[in-house]
Amino acid sequence: MADQQDHSSKSIMYWSIAIAIVLMVALVPLSKLGKGTAGGASAEDADARIAPVAKVALQVASAAAPAGPVDPKATYNGVCAACHASGAAGAPKTGDKAAWAPRIAAGKDTLYKNAIGGKGAMPPKGGSSLSDDDFKKVVDYLVGLSK
Repeated sequence: MADQQDHSSKSIMYWSIAIAIVLMVALVPLSKLGKGTAGGASAEDADARIAPVAKVALQVASAAAPAGPVDPKATYNGVCAACHASGAAGAPKTGDKAAWAPRIAAGKDTLYKNAIGGKGAMPPKGGSSLSDDDFKKVVDYLVGLSK
């Protein structure tokens, strides 16, 4: 019976020591809360450490109007070919005579109206800022490649 009491008192003593150590480890960091940041660093330093690494700004790109005379081939390559070379978004492919035949048969006025005003997924003037007359030259170039 005495052995059981010794064992119980030793067990209680070990548990008491373990709990005291855990409390000291847990309470020491809590005692430092509210006394500034670790190492005497300021709030500005902390803000700088957690600030985002980068910021993203999205902007809509458009083809700028050229300064001099319009080169229809260059404009086609820079603006129109993105969709018309591959047929992206349902655009008739450049050189596909079957796809262009009904459009060409509708007449130049209809082609110009649709190209300048936009049609389907194509924005007005293909997203360029060309004048109507300059854009008509690009349409004529594209049609010439597709006859």
